[in-house]
Amino acid sequence: MLKPSQRLLSIDAFRALTMLTMIFVNDVSSVKNIPVWIDHVKAQDDGMGFADTVFPAFLFIVGLSIPFAIGKRITKQDSFFSIASHILIRSLALIVMGFFHVNLEGYSAEALLPYALWELLITIGFFLVWLDYPTDMKAGRKYTLIGTGIVLLGTLAALYKGGTAAAPHWMQPSWWGILGIIGWAYLVVAILYLLVKGNFAAITAILGTFLLINILTHAHLLDINIPLINDGSSVSLIMAGAVVSSLYTLLDKKGRLSMVLPVFIGLSMLAIIAGFVLRPYTEGISKIRSTPAWVLICTGISILVFVSMIWLVDMAGKINWLKAIRPAGTSTLTCYLIPYLLYSLLMLAGIRYPSWLSEGMPGLIRSVVIAFLVIFLVGWMEKKKVRLKI
Repeated sequence: MLKPSQRLLSIDAFRALTMLTMIFVNDVSSVKNIPVWIDHVKAQDDGMGFADTVFPAFLFIVGLSIPFAIGKRITKQDSFFSIASHILIRSLALIVMGFFHVNLEGYSAEALLPYALWELLITIGFFLVWLDYPTDMKAGRKYTLIGTGIVLLGTLAALYKGGTAAAPHWMQPSWWGILGIIGWAYLVVAILYLLVKGNFAAITAILGTFLLINILTHAHLLDINIPLINDGSSVSLIMAGAVVSSLYTLLDKKGRLSMVLPVFIGLSMLAIIAGFVLRPYTEGISKIRSTPAWVLICTGISILVFVSMIWLVDMAGKINWLKAIRPAGTSTLTCYLIPYLLYSLLMLAGIRYPSWLSEGMPGLIRSVVIAFLVIFLVGWMEKKKVRLKI
């Protein structure tokens, strides 16, 4: 029997596993001669590798948390303005960080600051602005540090130079980056969830609408650019998570938690089958092109992993294994940013991996070790009460 206090533990476990794999796939992207199934599939190809399932799982988890986080505020009768402000502030933080990150891709070798130093300083700026400062810290000191971070980021933005000597450019949004995509999609889904006050029928209908937009767009039956929603892929993945966790809560309230496993497994199979059925008619399976088949298959996989966590963690009470990676589920944003800090420091120090650690099995092992080391470091930082919070 599941206990109310355990509900979020399975989400933490899922989030921790996903962040572990995200650090791994980000690091392994620089490793050569690895099995094809591990890596991202190229944009023009029809298919997906393990790496292509990680980001959609993270979007799905963002959605899983929305009914608990926003629902709790609604239950406490917080005002609409208060909740909406909270959503906007969280979204803005992610969008700003994503905006800086995506501009690392076009950073010019002729910029005033070296690439690694700019990367290091923006990461420090993020920590200064969004650190979870102690409640007993004096307000003056806290806001001085936050202000320093804002000034630092503003200065780094002013110093930015991208492109080539022949065609230089300032910072530009491009594809917004991982955090930016999450920020925009979270903003849309969370505000809609708030507007309908979490009504299950309403959010299910909204999910259906997002999926329809995604399907019609990739079937070339819809050719309009909807602000913030675009082709509906990211918002669909987040709203799918919100619908699934809302359904979990409904089953709990009705005393039918025994139905969780069969219902969720059935939904996962339905999503995966739907993805393969749509595959030939909507540009195949592609993460880069965010096709409906990719959205639905990854949604199905995410539901399966979530229901596995429910069974393992909430029902069976098997949580000892989680201790090693739990910081990735509780300080997730910190985990995501630490590799930027580490890589920039290594570059500035002129330290490079030996060639034998950058290909094949040794390279894969390296990436696994890096992922666990990052989580271990974040766990130590948690104990020192150093973590980001938005």
